[in-house]
Amino acid sequence: MDNQRVFIWLAVAIAAWLNYDVYQRDYGAPATPAAQVAEAVATAETTHPLPQPAAPAAAADAKAADGAPANPVSPPTGTAEAASEEPAQTVHVRTDVLDVDLSNRGGEVLRADLLNYPQRKDNPDLKVRLFDATSAAQRFVFQSGLLAAAGTSAPDAKARYTVPATEYLLTDGTDTLTIPFTWTANGVTVVKTFTLHRGHYAVEVRYDIRNDGPAPFTASLFGELIRHYEPVSRSMWNPETYAYRGPAFYSGAKYQKINVEKPADSPLPATPVQGGWAAAMQHHFVAVFVPKADAPFQYAFDYSHGEYAFSAVGSPTTVAPGSSGSVDATLYVGPKLKTELEAVAPSLTYTNDYGVYLTLLARPLFWLLSTVHRLVGNWGLAIILSTFIIKLLFYKLAETSGRSMARMRNLQPRMKDLQERYKDNREELGKHMMELYKKEKINPLLGCLPMLVQIPVFIAFYWVLLESVEMRQAPFMLWIQDLSSRDPLFILPAIMGLGMYAQFKLNPAPPDPMQAKIFAFMPVVMTATMAFFPAGLVLYWITNTGLSILQQWRINKLVEAETAHRARH
Repeated sequence: MDNQRVFIWLAVAIAAWLNYDVYQRDYGAPATPAAQVAEAVATAETTHPLPQPAAPAAAADAKAADGAPANPVSPPTGTAEAASEEPAQTVHVRTDVLDVDLSNRGGEVLRADLLNYPQRKDNPDLKVRLFDATSAAQRFVFQSGLLAAAGTSAPDAKARYTVPATEYLLTDGTDTLTIPFTWTANGVTVVKTFTLHRGHYAVEVRYDIRNDGPAPFTASLFGELIRHYEPVSRSMWNPETYAYRGPAFYSGAKYQKINVEKPADSPLPATPVQGGWAAAMQHHFVAVFVPKADAPFQYAFDYSHGEYAFSAVGSPTTVAPGSSGSVDATLYVGPKLKTELEAVAPSLTYTNDYGVYLTLLARPLFWLLSTVHRLVGNWGLAIILSTFIIKLLFYKLAETSGRSMARMRNLQPRMKDLQERYKDNREELGKHMMELYKKEKINPLLGCLPMLVQIPVFIAFYWVLLESVEMRQAPFMLWIQDLSSRDPLFILPAIMGLGMYAQFKLNPAPPDPMQAKIFAFMPVVMTATMAFFPAGLVLYWITNTGLSILQQWRINKLVEAETAHRARH
């Protein structure tokens, strides 16, 4: 068997794996007919009835146009109803990491800028913005509240609150900001408090209920992420487009993404779950509504008119007359930083989406990369040193492969002689080449099988470099000032191409002239392909290729010495 032909199949296998992995990342959930999902949800509502939050504005308007009520929740009465006539106020909140706008209408989160994350490195004043209510095309908001049974009042997403001030700034010497929103109706007072902490992206949302009315007050806590949705057109020239952008959830046992345009293909749990969360994801950043781990919540999803609404509704809480109660949850809005996510809920690390099958490999690889970074303080050096460590771990496998290729290289003159002798008889050529392999105790597959073992590690490391926000806009040295974007001078891709060509020359040449031309042209193809990939990924490839060249060169010298020694004795 021709050893070089196997390399072509390896390249095809890698491409097929990458495509399959991306498909699984987006559409890997088992398909369930919409009728079965509807039946399961209906059963859950019968056994555990829960009030439902409002649909997105566009969907609500459409329902109203059809003659149905736009909001199934009864409007508040008393003080809250009177307040609904007043224009909404915006409350500005700023910490050292978040700049947020809240509305006194429902306590809605209208805007959230991440102060430590510029959209572009050359424009540090323009920050990454997650929540945004400035236009329909960018609409992304978070609504939360209490939902009461029909005919009663509770501060839902449309309730009007009173707020002591319209601006809250975290000052020096202060580590916590609390913003109270107060709602009163029918003898019931609800204080909705947002709590933000210095250096953290988690926002605590708490409802303190005081019932001074004559009847019990019963309501359910809900949180809802509403976002305009645009399908992403993938491009191999822009690796960022392969990162998932859309809703995802954790059921307490399983992480799953939702196919926005076909929600029935990724059904939500039919019954309330504990320890779950609902998220709106994008590359490097995420917004997540996280209920308390021991509180059962029912999840619901709706998509219409270009917007999706992803909600979680808790079990009813009852506060007797003359008593008090409280419910709370957490909103995380920020980067996918492992330590920050784990502090809110360990399962939130799933938002670092490494793929269905590669998570078990990707997580230790990220641990290695971050551990090395803590020692050297530079992500570029961390990539180089981590690649070196990975090469050491696979040294013996690579040595087996390298020895096989070195011995194949030494057979090149005899193989060319056989090709000339049997150039018109491929059957005889194959027979005599196999006899030559057998005589020299060479197994061509032995040079490729160790490489197959390393393919999942390579792909996992690829996703780690692509998904890790820690490397976003991280500098390396000289002209590489952002490892998450392409090399502006295309120097690294050119070095990579030269390295691949040197590796090609170091390995045994394919006996087939056409294959030889294909392999000689591969460095050019890979250079053009990787020219627009993140510089950190190209740096990894250069390091891996350089170490492979050094290892193969050493193995070639050892095999040559061993062959010469056997010839003398």
